[in-house]
Amino acid sequence: MHDSGLIFSAITPIFFIILAGFIARRLGWLNEAADRSLMTVVVNLLYPAFIFSLVLGNEALRDPANIVLPPLIGLTTIIAGFGSIMWLARKLNIGDQRECRTFAFSTGIYNYGYFPIPIIALLFSRETTGVLLVYNVGVEIAMWSLGVGYILSANDPKPIWRRLLSAPVIAILIAVPLNWLKVDQHLPNFAFESINLLGQCAIPLALLIIGATFADLAKGVRMFNRLRIPVVAVLIRLGIFPALLILFAFLFPFPTELKAVMLVQAAMPCGVFPIVLARQFDGSPEVALKVVLATTVVSFATIPLWITFGMRLLGL
Repeated sequence: MHDSGLIFSAITPIFFIILAGFIARRLGWLNEAADRSLMTVVVNLLYPAFIFSLVLGNEALRDPANIVLPPLIGLTTIIAGFGSIMWLARKLNIGDQRECRTFAFSTGIYNYGYFPIPIIALLFSRETTGVLLVYNVGVEIAMWSLGVGYILSANDPKPIWRRLLSAPVIAILIAVPLNWLKVDQHLPNFAFESINLLGQCAIPLALLIIGATFADLAKGVRMFNRLRIPVVAVLIRLGIFPALLILFAFLFPFPTELKAVMLVQAAMPCGVFPIVLARQFDGSPEVALKVVLATTVVSFATIPLWITFGMRLLGL
């Protein structure tokens, strides 16, 4: 049984790396011109390498239940979140139609990648981290199809299928069958070492860029104006939804790895990417920023509480 101290030690480096990115931007060490190229490298090279390093040779992903169920649950949780939060946003008069849509989209997407990966890697097993990556395929589908395609009223001319087929999703679609066929047993050691070294760079670099993005967007934003937006987001994302998802994991006989993934995802704050999407599409960047910053800061205290409670309830 892991205690709350170990869980706290798992999340602390995440926040320190984000803070380092924030400071690096403010000091001018990491300029905005570098963001696009660095993030392109993360998304198209480092993160796919990270996926291959965790999927190839992963025994848990040779269990059909861990291939089919995780993306279905990821898809279902995001769709349910979008629908319920949109209804609540209108009932609580969060703002105009554009602000309600942005609130529903931002609050409905939990941080499914760069936050939970290091936490799961420390608290659980390599196999569980691989299941998380498959789970995230369902999240990606829900985010781009329903989230961007309908809630944010996308003005991107690219068809939805092209948005769905990002480099990480393609990497998972390739790596899972290769793992099933045990291709990893025939690859030389230097290939695994190269993939592992590239993959280890993905999360720290992405967190640095997230911190730099916070530094940019926080300028001129009045966080304490219209407090209803961040307060309601915190109550939903870090209060109601974790309880519901953990209860869901408790009631059904899911594989152990999937229960662990659901628990960690339940405790996560809102994802950072919705801020970028709100700027790119027809959303409210200020609403998205308030939602993301508030839930991220408060989650530093709530993540250990939810994970400690959930591990005891689920017997992890």
